[in-house]
Amino acid sequence: MSSQNVAPEQSEVLLRVIESAPQVCRRHQFFVWSQGDFQRWLPHKISVCGTYDRDQRDLVFDIFNSVPVPDAVVQGLKDIRSELMQTALSTWHRGRRQACRMPLNRIGASSSLRQTLTDLGYDEVLMHGIHRPGRPEEIESFFLFTQPHEAFSENVLRSLDMLLPCLHVAYQRVCATERQMVVGRTMSSALPGQPYQRLIPITEREREILLWVRDGLSNQQISEKLGISALTVKNHVQKILRKLGAANRAQAVARAMTMNALSIMPSHHMGDSTY
Repeated sequence: MSSQNVAPEQSEVLLRVIESAPQVCRRHQFFVWSQGDFQRWLPHKISVCGTYDRDQRDLVFDIFNSVPVPDAVVQGLKDIRSELMQTALSTWHRGRRQACRMPLNRIGASSSLRQTLTDLGYDEVLMHGIHRPGRPEEIESFFLFTQPHEAFSENVLRSLDMLLPCLHVAYQRVCATERQMVVGRTMSSALPGQPYQRLIPITEREREILLWVRDGLSNQQISEKLGISALTVKNHVQKILRKLGAANRAQAVARAMTMNALSIMPSHHMGDSTY
């Protein structure tokens, strides 16, 4: 949908969608946001949102629906191994990773998920995603939309292309916030006097590197301490940032300290520490 074809009132709606996106931090807020002005650009009844989980090393999906759907449909749409989701992903890749539509009759006739959706009036899905720069096979997020008794127009297809960056950032923020809240609730439920068990999957090497980061050492200095390359240290730091949902090194240290993830220091580091 080119700017020349967007009416002034449509531009105002799009602006409201974009301006409200930074306030979306929780799952319920994401649902409310997607049901407001967002619907005027991309009407749908079911949305499936996926993000790459680095612990599971795969896309993990969640479903948001404004109409009742059977549990079997919910589970099928959340299952990356289901024929529908696998076909959707392969169709998107074959379409050069652009916003595209997929008729449900492309799914095998034996698929119970396809049959149930068809019986409910759903005939096609709309999808788009974001992959890592230079690594098209590594998907960061993937979104699928569908609505009953109505096909998606070319305008809606272009709308998804326009909204994708905003959609991606908002959903990534929701996932990061929800993960942190789960960690916080688990920490607060621990019995007094019991040591906190790390809930985030930081390896011992990553924790060791994070201790040196806390002390203000550069990647080169850390590599010399540990006898590994500076590039390896950089890769470890990037993994730590992703695992902690941190934007930078200082924020990663602060979050790790809040979670008590640095409480047990290796003896060789303790000997060099000025603390």
